[in-house]
Amino acid sequence: MEQLAARTASRLVLVVDDDQKIVQLVRAYLEREGFAVKTAGDGRTALALISESAPDLIVLDLMLPELDGMSVARRVREDSDVPILMLSARGAVADRIQGIAEGADDYLPKPFSPAELVVRVKAILRRASGGRPRQALCLGDVEIDRDRHEARREGRPLLVTTAEFRLLVALAEAQGRVLSRDALLDALYGHGAAETLDRTIDVYVGRLREKLGDDPDRPRYIATVRGVGYRAVLVTEQIGRVR
Repeated sequence: MEQLAARTASRLVLVVDDDQKIVQLVRAYLEREGFAVKTAGDGRTALALISESAPDLIVLDLMLPELDGMSVARRVREDSDVPILMLSARGAVADRIQGIAEGADDYLPKPFSPAELVVRVKAILRRASGGRPRQALCLGDVEIDRDRHEARREGRPLLVTTAEFRLLVALAEAQGRVLSRDALLDALYGHGAAETLDRTIDVYVGRLREKLGDDPDRPRYIATVRGVGYRAVLVTEQIGRVR
């Protein structure tokens, strides 16, 4: 437990929810696991705290006063790839897909178990921090540094979310092999991920293509294999070339 607390004590989680009972409960569970926690009860306060505190992860409620969670996520994604775990009492498929489309890395419908939320927070941060040997993959002219958790295109940083980065890594590691949507979901959320939708992958791929300027009809990076899944285009493994 002491080692766990040492690993998490420097991690700051911002909890954004207008329900103070939920905020207090989530805060108690996270602090018990060694996380530092800040809170906000509305969207505008959340954006101010994000700017001044640079949290390692944001737990973001969808229904907020002043500025709703979708708008907050959209603003954050304009210049940051900080992981976002979105919460909402609206658990419909369309709402979950919209949350992912706006930049959420995971989505937890209300009511939820605080213990499950903590597990998801740890999993998101663990995936974000990596832990592989230092090596890079290339997907076309995009260099993917798994150790630094960075992607660059033509030497310039490519702003991607944690989930988008994991998708890039999975496609690049496959070396051009076709990956099914289920295989890509496993790469993003782990085996047996609960309540995860196949269409989530299509949303991530669409966002990545937009950021890469990739035309699905003439792909340079990600090709669609109809009825199966996706594969990377022009992938080569590069080891020892990371600056």
